[in-house]
Amino acid sequence: MKINEAKESFTLCPSSCKHGRSVAITGKGGTGKTMLATLMIKILAENGNCKVLAIDADSAISLPHTLGMRVGKTVGDIRREIIEVPEAKRRIADQHIRAVMTNILAAGNGFDLLIMGRAEEPGCFCAVNELLRYGIDTLVEDYYITIIDGEAGPEQINRRVLKSIDTLLVVADMSFRSLETARTIIQVAKGHCNIVKRIGLVLNRFRGMRGPSEEIIQEMGLEVLGYIPEDENVNHYDRVGKPLLELPVESPSLMAVRQILKKI
Repeated sequence: MKINEAKESFTLCPSSCKHGRSVAITGKGGTGKTMLATLMIKILAENGNCKVLAIDADSAISLPHTLGMRVGKTVGDIRREIIEVPEAKRRIADQHIRAVMTNILAAGNGFDLLIMGRAEEPGCFCAVNELLRYGIDTLVEDYYITIIDGEAGPEQINRRVLKSIDTLLVVADMSFRSLETARTIIQVAKGHCNIVKRIGLVLNRFRGMRGPSEEIIQEMGLEVLGYIPEDENVNHYDRVGKPLLELPVESPSLMAVRQILKKI
């Protein structure tokens, strides 16, 4: 398939989109989960027909950098204000929590970005945490699709950014440790079937099946939703700190991610 044909064949229109759909991405650190999230956001935003919300739920806060955006106010900042600053707590209480979340969104080109920030601090702040989750859940309903760049490892499930996830993509490269981490995440996710509706594996830096890697994948009995080849464009952009949103259309990774989006 030619590059232009691959791009044109991917279409989404409002009539075919369901509000509030969510895709969460996790995996072992360094396997390419933020890259996958960024390229999905890029493709969906450039398509122009679906409202896209990006959520950086990783406390490392990597997504703004690959999107070429500055880190602004985070959900963690709001949480700290409610807990520590009485004046801020009163000000926030006078607004709907949905409006509070909307006010900290960063506007990108065809998408909005919400940054979760640092993980919850020790202590019991259940009412605050539930309030913030409710705010995020109601915000998500304004968008056709939400892409979540999650924590590395099973924390994506345990942190419960959203009340439910339509598709969980577990990213792995072809290393043994990466696939073992993917296996652990999948086991945790299967124990939360009331939260996660569909689980799929995405293999990054794919160079073909061989040896133990193939055996582990077959043993998981999991749907492989995509294969992303090694992409020198991605490697170069990472080295020089250039946003992945600027990747050229002929990049092999972009073409692979388009195919993944079609499947989900």
